[in-house]
Amino acid sequence: MSKVTVVGAGNVGATCANVLAHKDIVKEVVLLDIKGDLARGKALDSWQQAPIDYYSTSLKGTEDYKDTANSDIVVITAGIPRKPGMSRDDLISTNAKIVNIVTKSILEHSPNPIIIVVSNPLDVMTYAAHKGSGLSDKRVFGMAGILDTARYRAFLATALNVSPKDIQAVLMGGHGDTMVPLPRYTTVAGIPVTEMIDDESLNAIVERTKKGGGELVKLMGTSAWYAPGAAAAQMVEAIVKDENRIFPCCVKLNGEYGLEDIFLGVPVKLGQNGIEEVLELKLDEEEMTLLNTSAGHVKSVMSVYDNMQA
Repeated sequence: MSKVTVVGAGNVGATCANVLAHKDIVKEVVLLDIKGDLARGKALDSWQQAPIDYYSTSLKGTEDYKDTANSDIVVITAGIPRKPGMSRDDLISTNAKIVNIVTKSILEHSPNPIIIVVSNPLDVMTYAAHKGSGLSDKRVFGMAGILDTARYRAFLATALNVSPKDIQAVLMGGHGDTMVPLPRYTTVAGIPVTEMIDDESLNAIVERTKKGGGELVKLMGTSAWYAPGAAAAQMVEAIVKDENRIFPCCVKLNGEYGLEDIFLGVPVKLGQNGIEEVLELKLDEEEMTLLNTSAGHVKSVMSVYDNMQA
């Protein structure tokens, strides 16, 4: 049975650890945070839930990286949210430092883990973790597309008055306003979604999906956590169970879609080795243009990070 470490005991990290425990597929979940008592408290609370919700996964909270030794999978949620008056560059600088420290500290005790990055800005933080770790492209990747497609599918389920279980979708590109939903690859129980909803309504849902995170910040005054935490846990599950599930993940591209040396959301097979395969869809001209626009935006953010390191 696997050992999983979740770094960051905030709302997203704690939710990820709790959802993962409920799946009952790993022996131990370590929840690590610089606020050790917060991590210990949330882990203890989740462990006390085990007799009620009937799972055996043990949870441990800590601030000591020694407790993460021999982790098979590490989920990094640590970082600060963007605050009023804070520039994108400020956020990149602060969170990149955090992600770099976390990555190096993890590797001191676990030589070859699979790392899933959830910290924002997602695409560039995945790049930072990959660069700092020296691990294979297949073992460092980001969670974004699963959350984005979940929002898209949830909005469609509401509009169509159907179960979200029956909706399948693919979404590509960066995590944010330049993401590329692909209605052509969206189905409801195998039926193309375009046969069930008019173009205007579908476009409105696509636009709402792009701004899905911002909508929740406006409502709550803080970032989302239930869906992001569950999305990261679903990725861990696919790896632990070697399911080869097809998910959109933020991965390093090496020529796929004509793009190189960039971390971008594309569909992949996720299994025991991490990214088992990057799937290259046959995009039409309009979809390819949108993907290239998104890639350009991500490249510019990656350049900001590179210039900080220079």
